[in-house]
Amino acid sequence: MPKDTTQTATLYRMVMPDHLCPFGLKSKDLLERQGYTVDDHHLTTREETDAFMEKHGVETTPQTFIDGVRIGGYDDLRVHFDLDPPKDEQSDTSYQPVIAIFSVAALLALGLSWHQYGTVLTLRALEWFISLSMTILAIQKLQDVESFSTMFLNYDLLARRWVPYGKVYPFGEALAGILMTAGALTWLSAPVALFIGTVGAVSVFKAVYIDKRALKCACVGGSSKVPLGFVSLTENLMMIAMGLWMGSKALFG
Repeated sequence: MPKDTTQTATLYRMVMPDHLCPFGLKSKDLLERQGYTVDDHHLTTREETDAFMEKHGVETTPQTFIDGVRIGGYDDLRVHFDLDPPKDEQSDTSYQPVIAIFSVAALLALGLSWHQYGTVLTLRALEWFISLSMTILAIQKLQDVESFSTMFLNYDLLARRWVPYGKVYPFGEALAGILMTAGALTWLSAPVALFIGTVGAVSVFKAVYIDKRALKCACVGGSSKVPLGFVSLTENLMMIAMGLWMGSKALFG
């Protein structure tokens, strides 16, 4: 929908001494970026807010009106400007968390390589990319171990046989990733990465490619919208490769 710089939008949002509605600010900013002059009405008390919601038959604020027609809250405003699809058309899957993690890990690895060796294209940079990815992914899981372990039980073969493994896994991944980043205690980090990577790869392959199950991956935590499949299999294959590589370096130099 093209923006009309001559229009005025009317916005009602909560601006109280102890609460400034963030979605009200986001709505005002979005309207202004779309070229609208905002007739900004502040709801300064709980009573005033409740009266407004009762009058217009709504349950939330902010509320935006354009040409006398109520558009709705911030999410509705984004749909109105064709910035988001309607909620019933929005996908319940997303690769954004994984893209963010791997991108940041790659940039960190290149930065470390530049700092240490004066160039970004080194074998150590590749090692750091994998170990840092493991560490960041572990952080995601450790934010809510209970939720992660519950989702993990949907497909991990070892966790289904020994339930506590779901809570041990993120600590093992973090330990292996940190030690591999430091290049320390390879005799410990390599076997841990190889073990959890192998169990994970077999579990994911069975669930997705043999059983054909449509599941969410617990790889980025218990609230993940990442579908179980290629990404989670890649995470486990990276751990296997890193475990074998670091182990072989420690044994053969």
